[in-house]
Amino acid sequence: MSMNSVERVQATIALRVPDRVPVDLHDFQPAAFTSGLPMPQVFKDGALLAEAMLSSWREFHQDMILLENGTACNAQACGMEVHYRDDTAPVVGEPLLKSLADVGTLEVPDPYTTFPMCEILKATRILSREIGDQAWLCARADQGPMDLAAELRGMSQFMMDLAEDENEPLVHALLDYARRVATRYAYALIECGGRSTSIGEPMAGPAMISRRHYCRYPWRHEQRMVEELKAQGIILHLHICGNTEKITDDFIATGAQVLEVDHKTDATRLKAAARGKTCLLGNIDTGLLAFGTPGEVDDACRELIAICKPESGFILGPGCALAPNTPTDNIHALVEAAQKYGSYS
Repeated sequence: MSMNSVERVQATIALRVPDRVPVDLHDFQPAAFTSGLPMPQVFKDGALLAEAMLSSWREFHQDMILLENGTACNAQACGMEVHYRDDTAPVVGEPLLKSLADVGTLEVPDPYTTFPMCEILKATRILSREIGDQAWLCARADQGPMDLAAELRGMSQFMMDLAEDENEPLVHALLDYARRVATRYAYALIECGGRSTSIGEPMAGPAMISRRHYCRYPWRHEQRMVEELKAQGIILHLHICGNTEKITDDFIATGAQVLEVDHKTDATRLKAAARGKTCLLGNIDTGLLAFGTPGEVDDACRELIAICKPESGFILGPGCALAPNTPTDNIHALVEAAQKYGSYS
């Protein structure tokens, strides 16, 4: 039975068998890069971002669109200085919190009136209206509790905060604040037409903190966010960069309906652990997509589909955000691989 893209993704996330493996493109940077406009202009304007994403979707016709403007949206909405760069996504400037104790002064921003959240909401409304059921729209709630907390405090200082046991109450207070920011934004994105939402947590991975610290700190807040949104029927994706093998069971135990998986994670082991529990999205190497050949991309996709396709619960896509100058032919190869090798019939 043939399905449209929304039906295909919906079935896969629900761990039912679709007609074929769906395909996602984490392509906000190539979309902006190829628009012909300065990337900062696109990332600051919801209408321009929506048009760039629409143009990209018309080129590739992927099943899932992952909408965002980078990893600094929530931080800027909370009051941080953010630098919009000409050749890549925006980055945060100086930390906002000079002391952990200052967390009590922070207010959760209103996404409908606070830049740049309000512009991403505008893009969400436009894409939802224009695309309808032709593609699944995942409107990303930017960074999760751990990552936003680290941005607000400064990465190095936040790592030092985690190392001192006496800081635990204030660290949790900051993580709780960051969770409330992302959750409020997630609600707004769904209200504006997103079919699911997503958070990125690169700072929560084993490359940055131990499993003990992951379970002690970010896991609790990620899990709470998942449960709160799930209670309202909202699907949350969770992305953690790097090799997540050391926290595989914990990653799954957050309850996130979709785990966005980095290419450094062994797909065979993760698929075995996740089978029947959650949906995996990924995890083609973005370096291969940027610098490889279409044939190499096709081979990698074919091998990954063979591993992750059985019993559904798998969406083919890049392991992280595509580089701005990722060749069009390689992106086509990724999308076409799902069509060539992903049939369940």
